Amino acid sequence: MKKVVLISGASTGFGRSIAKLLSSNDFKVYGTSRNPKKYSDFEGIELLKYDLTSFNESKKIVEKVLAIEGKIDVLINNAGSGFAGPIEEMSINDAKQLFDTNFFGHIDLIQSVLPSMRKNKNGLILNITSIAGYNNIPFGSVYSASKCSMECLGASLNMELKDFGIRVVNIAPGDYRTEIFDKRIKFELNTISPYYDKYKKFIEISKYNMDNQSRDPIEVAKLTLKIIKSKNPGIHYKVGHFLQKFSISLKKILPEKLYQKLIMDHYKI
Repeated sequence: MKKVVLISGASTGFGRSIAKLLSSNDFKVYGTSRNPKKYSDFEGIELLKYDLTSFNESKKIVEKVLAIEGKIDVLINNAGSGFAGPIEEMSINDAKQLFDTNFFGHIDLIQSVLPSMRKNKNGLILNITSIAGYNNIPFGSVYSASKCSMECLGASLNMELKDFGIRVVNIAPGDYRTEIFDKRIKFELNTISPYYDKYKKFIEISKYNMDNQSRDPIEVAKLTLKIIKSKNPGIHYKVGHFLQKFSISLKKILPEKLYQKLIMDHYKI
């Protein structure tokens, strides 16, 4: 019997790569998208219209899949949004919007899936987080905080749900060729802002990294497949460029002031 997988944000980026790879490996895949009719190349994958921040809609999506399949074996919390900007000049609404997408929306979907997983005494919840959740970066404070929150949520949930046969795993990718940089919440800084010059350099370096040093998201999809097939997966996985993964270990070793200086030198601020 095929395993049934529900993926949030399956139409682009990591979600797209994961959905297509799992479908080609004989999984029954349901994906969510804000505009599923826009995408026509998802043969064998059911794209469902769903906005992660519409908190009253998650139960309907889950009930629809359960009505057809009778179970959901794997939930992949992938949908997310990017955001960068100086904390002093961003609006509280922008910060809330980011957390609604990157954190609270996932909690809502988890809550809707858990009753059926508990009943079946089986399930896997996979959170696509970010190396940014480990490595705090200037002008990325709210984004990093949202991803760090998902890391903490996943680790705590794994303990809460273990006795019910449910495992929770976090995957933290580095820079990959996805649409998140272009689709991030736009933050336009006025040229008279005291942060303008540093923020401009930060964006330039970030875009250069994304254009020239990012990797193929199929790597994340392959790791996801490996974890799903594993009988005893770990809790935290990091995937990406060696230096990005190594930076997490470096942060544990170096004094915080020295580590922050290296980060600021990298972004030339």
